[in-house]
Amino acid sequence: MKSHVWRPLYVVIAFVVAILVFRYFYIPKDFGSGARGFMYAFHRKSNEAEWKKQPVKYRDTGKQKMHEYCGTCHGKEVKIRSEDLHGIIPCENCHGPALRHPEEPRKLTIDRSRELCLRCHTSLPYTTSERKRIPGIDPKTHNVGLECVFCHNPHNPRLADRRGQ
Repeated sequence: MKSHVWRPLYVVIAFVVAILVFRYFYIPKDFGSGARGFMYAFHRKSNEAEWKKQPVKYRDTGKQKMHEYCGTCHGKEVKIRSEDLHGIIPCENCHGPALRHPEEPRKLTIDRSRELCLRCHTSLPYTTSERKRIPGIDPKTHNVGLECVFCHNPHNPRLADRRGQ
């Protein structure tokens, strides 16, 4: 064969070998492996102790449900939320970490951004997915430039149109 065929082939082979050598030395041996074999996630068994040292920021740890904790002071909002599908979403998804609330911070930062709502409410063409059950909008045409909370009550979007409040 002519050299114009072999040279590119050697370059490709060298490139693949370089990637494999880099991967061998760069990626930890226990990355992606678990007790029952390979895991489909970014997980490293030897890293678990490091993560356990990270300070906890969120109150919803499973011991006391968020709705119970928040309901002691914000009962009306929790009741409204529990009447709609938003009741399954932890309060901290929108209101931020609440581990030391109400002492510090005295008032939680609320994410009222359109992007937060669009994470779930952008219309997707997946007709066979359970995702189709969530009401979706086309963000390019639906009230462009406005935050969703301008028109919708985030605790129960169907409860009232905010423009009438």
